[in-house]
Amino acid sequence: MKRTFLFAVALLALTGFGSVEKGYADVQLRGWVGERFTRMVENHTLKTDVRYLTAPFAVKDERRERWQTEFWGKYMHSAVPYAKLELESGVGENLKAKIDAGVDAILASQEPSGYIGNYPEELRCGRGWDVWGMKYTMMGLLHYFDGELGTGNGERGKRALDACKRLCDYVIAEIGPGGRRGRELWQTGNWCGYASSSILEPVVWLYRRTGEKKYLDFASYIVKGMTEPANGPRLIDLVLRGVSVADRNGYGNVKEHGNDYVEASDRRKAYEMMSCYQGLLEYGQATGDGKFLAAAEATADQIIQDEINLAGGASSGEVWYHGARKQHLPYIHQQETCVTITWMRLLAKLAEITGKVRYVDELEKTFYNAYLASLNITCDEFAAYTPLNGSRSRGHRHCQMHTNCCNANGPRGFLTFLLSMVRARGDEIILDLFPSATVKVSLPSAGGDVTFDVYTDYPKTGVVDISCKTSGRYALSLRIPSWCESATVAVNGAKVEDKPSADGHLVLRREWKAGDTVSMNFDLRVKVHRLDHCVAFTRGPILLARDTRFGDGLLDEPIRHGMIRGDSTPVFTPVRNGRENMWMVFETKLPLGCHWTSEDGKLWSSVRFCDYASAANQWHPENACRVWFPEEYGRNE
Repeated sequence: MKRTFLFAVALLALTGFGSVEKGYADVQLRGWVGERFTRMVENHTLKTDVRYLTAPFAVKDERRERWQTEFWGKYMHSAVPYAKLELESGVGENLKAKIDAGVDAILASQEPSGYIGNYPEELRCGRGWDVWGMKYTMMGLLHYFDGELGTGNGERGKRALDACKRLCDYVIAEIGPGGRRGRELWQTGNWCGYASSSILEPVVWLYRRTGEKKYLDFASYIVKGMTEPANGPRLIDLVLRGVSVADRNGYGNVKEHGNDYVEASDRRKAYEMMSCYQGLLEYGQATGDGKFLAAAEATADQIIQDEINLAGGASSGEVWYHGARKQHLPYIHQQETCVTITWMRLLAKLAEITGKVRYVDELEKTFYNAYLASLNITCDEFAAYTPLNGSRSRGHRHCQMHTNCCNANGPRGFLTFLLSMVRARGDEIILDLFPSATVKVSLPSAGGDVTFDVYTDYPKTGVVDISCKTSGRYALSLRIPSWCESATVAVNGAKVEDKPSADGHLVLRREWKAGDTVSMNFDLRVKVHRLDHCVAFTRGPILLARDTRFGDGLLDEPIRHGMIRGDSTPVFTPVRNGRENMWMVFETKLPLGCHWTSEDGKLWSSVRFCDYASAANQWHPENACRVWFPEEYGRNE
């Protein structure tokens, strides 16, 4: 029997965004998204062998420049808040025990110098992924420290914080200003300094948690390396000059080879670049310097325009490649899941700082499509790559370990979604995402906690009903998605005539009574997208796909020339699912096939579509999907 009550999680500011001012919310997800989340926690996060992830730290023998030490820190980012789950199965208690055991193993591996990692002395802080691994170790320790603040177990949390400080002190001594290794931090690692420079994020977190100026000074040193050297990352000047993320080579640096998985001098690497901007945003918040936000926003806007596909994903072979205009083509290794999740984190941070709904719009699209598509049916594994057309499969095994970067990263995507769902600001509760849920928000201006239920199948349907459980005077600020051409909102049945504010939110400020209801109805009309004589369809934030399981014809059969125009979009009718592992199913008629001169061939074909996340989710070569469909050329084209 399927469960509908799924989880409750406390979303604290200190679970990874580093912003201690962020409000508090408690969310109990329900519905399809909630079920996927709970199964993922139970089958992936809880079943992760933490001893296996921490074992490499005890043996300092990494000589092949691998990244075994990143997996534990990624695991900690989501595992710590997920340990607060309130499930009958006791997930939280069991997960907490595993987290504690992992932290004990990490602390036991720390050397007197402060080093935590698996590289031998002579290869530390060099070209490989040692600094990258120390970044994730710092993050893991800080996630643990933050989690322990809520349990009252100050001693364990203090040990983790002290270990993080000692590790950061080690990095400062080795590759900080005048460091023992005689090299700049940005000159270590790979991808033109991106990988190592992304340690900026936990360094700023550490400063915020300790207030010790030496960590802010070290952060300033890292930023200087990220922005000033001619052959370094150059994360500010290039974007402000309008250089696309895919075209940042050749400005003081040269591509080393062009097809290698790891390159020392290449600025196109998507995951690591965005990780650096995440750190710059944290640094900008800590210092009040607005130029870092300006550079990050300009980069994000560039990525949206040049790289993001209809599923909200990006990258080929893990690098930027002007993918928005190439998404209909079978490029290698499309949509790395690490890129997907890091993009979501960057969007969430930008939305938190700026309040701009366009970033939430993009996050929503990415979550419901590229991210959920990367999770398999049993929710115990994330794919490394998720192509738009074709089949899906499990990822490769990294670093001679039975995992990979994307599978370790996967659970962080759900956390980002949850942290972005609702926030408090003054007397406002800002609801940006609309999964079915019960939400409790701490709102001091209203005298304490405000609770409300969200009843919806959104985005399967466009109806979202909100039932207030708390009386009081406060504002409910609702995001109106930019893709929605028509939205109606009613309070207790009375239509709201107010228009959304400039930031895209409809603000309902009133004296609320328990039992008041807000009804939202979003227009989910299907839209046609064209690219180089190919056609794709979206419905609201959802990308639609054909799937071989429907058995209604060849997926690559062409659409007849000139039959689908902007003003004649086919009607997509929701139909009974009949398939347990598909969320949405629609039926439509399309003018398929090139033999339309015959009486039978000119008839339109009935075909079914599902949401892209549900498509090809059997992870089997015989189960394939397609979202871009070829359209015939005319004689004169």
